[in-house]
Parts: sequence; C-alpha cells; structure tokens
Amino acid sequence: MTHQTDADLAPLAGRLAQAASARCPLRAVGAASAVAARVAMEAGFDALWVSGLEVSTALGLPDENVIGPRDLADTVLALSRTAPLPVIVDVDNAGGQIATARRFAYDLTHAGAAALCLEDSAYPKTNSFALHRTQRLTHVALMQEQLTEMRSAAGNEVLLIARTEALICGTSVSEAIDRAQAYTKAGADAVLIHSKDASGEQALATGAAWPGTVPLVTVPTAFAHLSPERLGEAGFALAIYANQLSRAALAAMRRAAASFTATGSFTSDGTPLSDVADLLQVADPAARACL
Repeated sequence: MTHQTDADLAPLAGRLAQAASARCPLRAVGAASAVAARVAMEAGFDALWVSGLEVSTALGLPDENVIGPRDLADTVLALSRTAPLPVIVDVDNAGGQIATARRFAYDLTHAGAAALCLEDSAYPKTNSFALHRTQRLTHVALMQEQLTEMRSAAGNEVLLIARTEALICGTSVSEAIDRAQAYTKAGADAVLIHSKDASGEQALATGAAWPGTVPLVTVPTAFAHLSPERLGEAGFALAIYANQLSRAALAAMRRAAASFTATGSFTSDGTPLSDVADLLQVADPAARACL
C-alpha cells in the first residue's frame, strides 16, 4: 500500500501557502485512472483531484452520493502507484453524517490521500451543474462537526478543504464567505467557494472579499477563460481542473469510434492513437524495453 508521509504532506501545505503569498496558484487536475495520472504528471500538474463525478461516471453511477470510501480509496491507490503527486479527494458531503465522515477520512488517509475536500451539500447531494435536481445546503453546525470528526480520524496527515455550495444554491457572496469562515473555525485548512457563474465575475468577487485567513481554492469549470495567472491575481492559491481530462478522453473516443464506423479504420481521419507500448508503460515502465 502506498501512503503519503508527513514529509510528502509538508511540501503540499507549504506550497499552498507559498502560492497564496505569490499569487500564483497550484494546479490540480482530475484523474480517475492511472492513465490520466500519468498524463497529468507528464504535463507538469502540481496535484491530482479524485472527482466524485469522474469516479461515479467511470463506474456507471450517478453523481448522487452513490459511491463510497472504498471506491475512492481504490482510485487513490491506483493514482499513487503511477504518479508521485499529492492526491486531493472529493468526498462530496461524506455521506451527510458525522459517522460516515469519520470513515471517509480514516479510509482515505490510509489509502494515501494528501487532502480531502468536504462540501456542505445536504444528503443526497446532486452535481452542481445538474439540471434535473436542485442542490440543497446542509446545516453549518453539521458541516463543522463533520470537519472536526474528520480531523480526529485523519490526524494531521491530510489537509482539509471545506467547500461551500452556497453560491450554487443562489445565496450571496457574503453568505458564502460567512459559511466558509465558520468552517475554518472547525479546522478547515483551506476553503473552496464554488461558483458556476460563466462570466467568472462571481468567483473574482469572492477572491476580492475573502479575508485571507486560510488559502482560497477554486474550480474554474464554468469560467475556463480565466487563466491560472488571473486566478492567482484574484487571490486563489489552488485551481482544480476537475474533469477536463475525462471530457477530452470522451471526445477522443467518440472521434475514433466514429472514424471506425465510417471507414473501418480508427485513424483514417487523422485521429491520433497512442501505441500499445505507451499504454503498457503506464503500469509497467519496463514494458517498453521488453517489446
């Protein structure tokens, strides 16, 4: 089993603080497989993000509190075997209870997670971008108790990121900040105030209003036009590109499949394919030499 050590965690915490001070955010990217982890490492990302959406989708399940800590832990182990990058795990609302939050924290810490991200959605959660259901917020006090219990279970081995869905649910920036500050009092090491405002103005307003007691995290899915540099200037210490690699893979698979359906060849329209040796090397670096 692969574990993050205190030595592994200290650079992550230190680099997050440095990124906040330098106004130059660390970049994490969603990785639901060892293949994605290898791509992320080769591209120079700073960390990996285990997305609840990506893991759910990979298992053919809806992003609605269906996956559990073992599903996430298995993914953490696969990534840790492949890429020496800190792994940040999206635990959604950790089952919406204090006892389940403890189990998520314990299992994922032992699997090697460097950070856990807990959100304040009410159980059962729904994806922030879903059109068929509306996200609801849980009570601040419950979120605080979950964070306290997660800290107890994980000790100081993991960073705790508290994510509020307040803006997703239509509240004001000030209310979202009030929730985030309440979570820092319960032990959160960083906060993520999620926004799906496509203009990015809401996120920038959040950065301007945040008092800066702990580092600020963003997921710029809806406002991808804002560069990492611009996000850093706005006060964000970590930018999580949560699902772009899965979306790129889906588009590429559809293109290759369509090419085969039309012509009998996966590459007739110029679609690139990695060779088999490249794929084998993800899990076994010696495989290329053996071919």
